[in-house]
Amino acid sequence: MSVTAQLKSLSLDNINPHVKEAKYAVRGELAVRSEKYRAQLNKGEKGNLPFDTVISANIGNPQQLDQKPITFFRQVASLLENPLLLEKPEVLKEHLGYKDDVIARAQKLIKDVKSVGAYSQSHGAPAIRQSVADFIERRDGYPSDPEHIYMSGGASSGVNTLLHIICSKPETGILIPIPQYPLYTATLAVLNARCVPYYLEEGKGWGTDLNAIKESLEKAKQEGTDVRAIAVINPGNPTGSTLSPEDITAVLKFAAEEKLVVIADEVYQTNVFAGSFVSFKKGLRDLQKAEPGKYDNVELASLHSISKGMVGECGHRGGYFELVGFDSEVAAEIYKFISIQLCPPVIGQCIVEMMCNPPREGDPSYELYHKEYYGIFEGLKKRAFALYDAFEEMEGVECQPPTGSMYLFPTIHVSPKAVEAAKSEGRTPDEFYVSRLLDATGVCMVPGSGFGQKEGTLHFRTTFLAPGTDWVGRITKFHKEFMDEFR
Repeated sequence: MSVTAQLKSLSLDNINPHVKEAKYAVRGELAVRSEKYRAQLNKGEKGNLPFDTVISANIGNPQQLDQKPITFFRQVASLLENPLLLEKPEVLKEHLGYKDDVIARAQKLIKDVKSVGAYSQSHGAPAIRQSVADFIERRDGYPSDPEHIYMSGGASSGVNTLLHIICSKPETGILIPIPQYPLYTATLAVLNARCVPYYLEEGKGWGTDLNAIKESLEKAKQEGTDVRAIAVINPGNPTGSTLSPEDITAVLKFAAEEKLVVIADEVYQTNVFAGSFVSFKKGLRDLQKAEPGKYDNVELASLHSISKGMVGECGHRGGYFELVGFDSEVAAEIYKFISIQLCPPVIGQCIVEMMCNPPREGDPSYELYHKEYYGIFEGLKKRAFALYDAFEEMEGVECQPPTGSMYLFPTIHVSPKAVEAAKSEGRTPDEFYVSRLLDATGVCMVPGSGFGQKEGTLHFRTTFLAPGTDWVGRITKFHKEFMDEFR
């Protein structure tokens, strides 16, 4: 312990040990180093850096990487933040390009929430929850009750709430897909609960393997773990995969048999490049319709967010989760838990409403909204396949085709010489690879070990959010030189 630490109340020795145990690789060491490089370049002090720009391919943060905000959303938000502008409708329309439906939506939302500077109900403004419920009903073809909708500060806040409710003791376990988004393992570490990993099948497009899930459950039970829930990320992060309806049905049937809560993280539901998105809610309702009574006790919590997709409003912290099949007394405790945090950001709630209820054909803002929305979608898809094609050509790299979300998670094979070089630096081989990549190219990625991977395999995760495809060439050039150096 340092001399300074001895003079203070808090030190690394006496703070919550579970917080110290938690790991969150997407904002870890490499991300910190990349920001130092960015600051250096911004000051005009390139020095000996062999690149002119930093590409933050480590985190799904669309607008940091120049994805433009949807005009309709931001125009409405501007009026919500400054309602005085509504007193000058002619200026808004004639000089600033605001359409009548922008003004009408802002007026309606102000009527619903009174002010974005005021608290809402703990689980969100009633009219906004109704709009979310209407969206879910249109999407799935089954009714949704707004009383079972809980607005949240992004989906991460919803995950945090659910895990706090479920994890009642250190022996509580949650089945987590591996590879996974580290929010889950980090939160479980803080809660002093247990991660029960189940491995996705890379050779089958990162789909779920029911046998692998069953084996993980049985192993956990034998170790004294009380497994209470299964988490599923669909479309996948970090895998870039989309689950088939058959996989969804299999997970739901398994959850029913084992009395497991299903946590369905569906924040990438609009990022689907092959096939179509099927929600766990629809999968459950289809099962219940086909076999009445058999699946009525399944507990499902499904989450969505404004942070991803074509909306990309991460900083506004908006999201929701819907509870299906939960006991009313448990739901009351969830309400109490979120009430302690008062309410999610109201401006974020309003953007959720716009995501769920965007301009429709015939509305004044529809043409521009449609152009912007699908322009973003096609750009993401183009970059996804540009990266995929590059990985396909790279020696020792294997990658599943991108079908959803914002990521690729390729396997990399490196030589024993590279493994030894990594060991000499105290790094795993995948950490060593992406560290060298950052220093050589300015492209920041995350090693597969940050998400979990089968023993004996190496991966890295990259987003494809950065504009253009020129930076892909930096990766391929580096990779060739790396493989040649460590033959």
